[in-house]
Amino acid sequence: MSILNGKNILLGISGGIAAYKSTFLVRLLIKSGANVQVIMTPSAKDFVTPLTLSTLSNRPVLSEFFNKDNKNELWNNHVELSIWADYMIIAPATANTLSKMASARADNLLLGTYLSSKCPVYFAPAMDLEMHKNKANQLNIKKLINFGNIHIPVNSGFLASGLEGEGRMQEPNQIIDFIINDIIKGLKLYGKKILITAGPTYEPIDAVRFIGNYSSGKMGFALANTASSLGAEVVLVTGPTSLSIKSNNIKVVNVVTADEMFIKTKKFFLSADISILSAAVSDFKPKKSISNKIKKDDKINLSINLVPNIDILNHLGKIKKKDQLLIGFALEFDNELENAIKKIKKKNLDAIVLNSLKDEGAGFSHDTNKITFINNKSQITEFKLKSKHEVSIDVFNKIIQLINEIV
Repeated sequence: MSILNGKNILLGISGGIAAYKSTFLVRLLIKSGANVQVIMTPSAKDFVTPLTLSTLSNRPVLSEFFNKDNKNELWNNHVELSIWADYMIIAPATANTLSKMASARADNLLLGTYLSSKCPVYFAPAMDLEMHKNKANQLNIKKLINFGNIHIPVNSGFLASGLEGEGRMQEPNQIIDFIINDIIKGLKLYGKKILITAGPTYEPIDAVRFIGNYSSGKMGFALANTASSLGAEVVLVTGPTSLSIKSNNIKVVNVVTADEMFIKTKKFFLSADISILSAAVSDFKPKKSISNKIKKDDKINLSINLVPNIDILNHLGKIKKKDQLLIGFALEFDNELENAIKKIKKKNLDAIVLNSLKDEGAGFSHDTNKITFINNKSQITEFKLKSKHEVSIDVFNKIIQLINEIV
């Protein structure tokens, strides 16, 4: 899944020959899962048709503040457009448009929207080589960079004039790659490797029966998605669950038993910067597992001898390096805070996320959770009942605080 998936993107197209490339750019953005709204300058229509772009984007193309032929039509609100957008891309950005952007001239819808924008703005110049070299034009580019806009530098190649040199707009795939890389580098967990465990474990009694619990894996999967959205490279070790995940930054490792989870978790632990163990690992397993199905017999009283599973969190705490963060989850019923703080010290954790079975809407199977975050200095932060997605954001905000304290 692309980092642009679900993002709202304004694509501004100004009047240059490179406008024909905007059709490919729209297609790539849509393929990345983005919602694309095209805004054209009036002169851009001389190079590419609104019909083509509206067909590709599945949205009407905007060009004017209002339709002069329909006095009763509502105006295209440039402020609402700028609020809607997560990112704005102006490609191609001609010398004329660059000049107006740099001097805050708003004589068309594209420029009015640009000047109202609060989101990151990327601009990709396109013009002949001498125009590109012109000192006034270079000054405008520097101004826009100083204003906080992100410059997508030109390529060198054959130009519409028949000359060859710098001034050619980057190809659509290059623009997409540039933007994705720029977004990722600005994310708080860019370059971090994060290990997350999720879901239950099933401990087999026989070929069809097992000891398990009601964990759905929703919390762990939410944590994995949030970590990925923050730029991290994630390994998600998950027990049996109906959930699925699609992200190039998340490696999913499926396991069934506690022993399998221990082996896989230990494998990825030493290379992880941050490990979050949210899985509900079975504390016990049958001493012996029958390879076939135990036959039902009313005359037989079946008993199962149980033995403890390895404490994965405790083991990782013993081998944890100083530059690693280890976060545990605790589901408690009595003496919640006291027991959670004991676990931090006993298992050499940097923090623990506490759930209480007493809190309605928290714990297994719910789409919501109510947590208390406790660090190894016994600093306690309580959160209200929230969706597990929101909880995952709260958890990572606290983890980022821990990282900053270490630095």
